[in-house]
Amino acid sequence: MPKLMIGKRAVGPGEKVFIIAEAGINHDGDIKRAHELIDAAAECGADCIKFQTHLAVAEMLNVSDTAVYLNESLFQLIRRMELTLGQHLELKERAQKRGIIFLSTPFSREAADLLAKVGVAAYKIGSGELTNLPLLGHVAALRKPMIVSTGMSDFREVAATVAFLRSRMATFGLMQCTSMYPAPPEHAHLKVVPRYMKAFKVPVGLSDHTQGNYTAFAAVTLGASMVEKHFTISRQWPGPDQQSSIEPAELADLVKGIRAIESALDEKKAPSDVERGLQKLFRESVVTLRAIPRGAKITREMVWVKRPGSGIPASQLAKVVGKKAKREIAANQLVQWEDLG
Repeated sequence: MPKLMIGKRAVGPGEKVFIIAEAGINHDGDIKRAHELIDAAAECGADCIKFQTHLAVAEMLNVSDTAVYLNESLFQLIRRMELTLGQHLELKERAQKRGIIFLSTPFSREAADLLAKVGVAAYKIGSGELTNLPLLGHVAALRKPMIVSTGMSDFREVAATVAFLRSRMATFGLMQCTSMYPAPPEHAHLKVVPRYMKAFKVPVGLSDHTQGNYTAFAAVTLGASMVEKHFTISRQWPGPDQQSSIEPAELADLVKGIRAIESALDEKKAPSDVERGLQKLFRESVVTLRAIPRGAKITREMVWVKRPGSGIPASQLAKVVGKKAKREIAANQLVQWEDLG
């Protein structure tokens, strides 16, 4: 399976999970808050901080029947969230200084071109753009890796987009996603992660909108190479996505938990050095139940197995029966091979 190279960071099976703190529009148009989000995500150990790049006029029509959210139209909302090229460059520089990768999601070709000027290492494609083949083709032509979310879609639509991206020679990964805010766990459909991996042979992750970190942890055990969670400093901040976002303590727990799970995912089955040291204490050996005279033929009534495991292993009891005692062996003693002839 090919891996994604996001800057110098390899993403895919066998690599550390790529943890994305989705700041989105949680800055609410305030550049200072955007800086705070970068700093907090870096301190929590996330690999990436991701924003959303909105250019309202390029993105949508300003029509009155647009979905209304929090007493303003969607057009008005995203207009307030617009960041300039200079502000994007400022945020990328801040992220670089903090040692965290800066990414953003374009919602128009103009936004994609703006991000190309910023020099992003990859493009995150939102679920709403999964079937937007004109935009996908435009982004694919920029020749950077693409991380494509698949919310609001069925498997047939995902397969069609995969075929389209391959026809454009794009390098990409997929994110299982449920576009509900928040998403109940029963709608997470985590087994889609290995299904995508098997069907499409690309890195797959989870863009997780459930509350808490349990679902994300489970996705890692199923092979997710990427995990994305909406992130905020405080759910008390204004903005439409705050209630579906995790705060710094939760992000730190997400990172800690994923790294612990990664270290536990190993197919090797062999005792550790510590376990080997415990074998003598907890395993059993062949012992005498009664005194055995020298020269006596050992019968099953004379021996059984008890701890410790420092004598003849219990698994060898059948081989002890029928042997002759080379010396007298007292009752309740470990039997050693040198005692037998």
